[in-house]
Amino acid sequence: MENSKSFLWPQGILIALLALSATLSMSLMLLIKPDASDAQNKQTIDINNLSAAKVGTQQRIEALKTAMFTSWQEEANIKGLASAAPPRFQGAIIKEAKLIKGKKVIALTFDDGPWPETTAQVLDILKKNNIKGTFFVVGQNVKNYPHLAKRVVAEGHSIANHTWHHWYHYMNQKAATYEVDHTTNLIYQTTGVKTNLFRPPGGIMHNGVAAYARSSKYAIIMWSSDSLDYSRPSVPNLVNNVFRNATPGGIVLLHDGGGNRSQTVQALPEIINKFRQQGYSFVTVPELLTMEDKEQKLLANKK
Repeated sequence: MENSKSFLWPQGILIALLALSATLSMSLMLLIKPDASDAQNKQTIDINNLSAAKVGTQQRIEALKTAMFTSWQEEANIKGLASAAPPRFQGAIIKEAKLIKGKKVIALTFDDGPWPETTAQVLDILKKNNIKGTFFVVGQNVKNYPHLAKRVVAEGHSIANHTWHHWYHYMNQKAATYEVDHTTNLIYQTTGVKTNLFRPPGGIMHNGVAAYARSSKYAIIMWSSDSLDYSRPSVPNLVNNVFRNATPGGIVLLHDGGGNRSQTVQALPEIINKFRQQGYSFVTVPELLTMEDKEQKLLANKK
């Protein structure tokens, strides 16, 4: 019995030592092996941080774009290149500027663009002659050729609203609202310029769209001198059409889009040269209206 007990005692110690060794090994493994749940939590945090960073970056980009647009418009206003009419002309119909001093200035305007080839050709001619014009653009053409709309603004010209579809038929208020507002919004989205200048297609005043534009405080810009280039006259006839009714403070109607405008492109250098020979200088429509506005204010102050 005594021998049996003495044999069991060392055996129990051995078993205890083996159990302790196993416990220590497992503890060591747990210390060395990373916690899977901690790794997953860390990965989730990293993904959340990355998503937040992307959102923050996008917000900063949008804020920078807004600041750039605002800065450009402020600079354009200072330089007289803005595409907005002074408040006194909002809701008014303008065919020409009434300049008291009779200064020989004229505004060249171009309708129905932007248009492949001819808009770029017109811009090249204006750039070569250091002239700024006013472009009454069709919304769907801005959508199709945004690079040309951007070029119009980038080169210092005024850009204005000429409806979305260039329709002549009668429109209810919902359709008229779309034609005007959708075009103005796209001009802004594309170029950063917010215009309040509007020209009704064909000069039609009674199909609902001009009435909506007037009620929305757009200046309705018509013309005093019509080139009739939409009927594709010969170049000499086109030039004669322009000068038939050209007077100081006048607004000339030309087209850079809406069809074949090759005659307009050919006639434009001659039109420019002839105006200059007669002592004229060229302004945008906003510049023209600002000149009249200043003269009217000076006259009112004198009274």
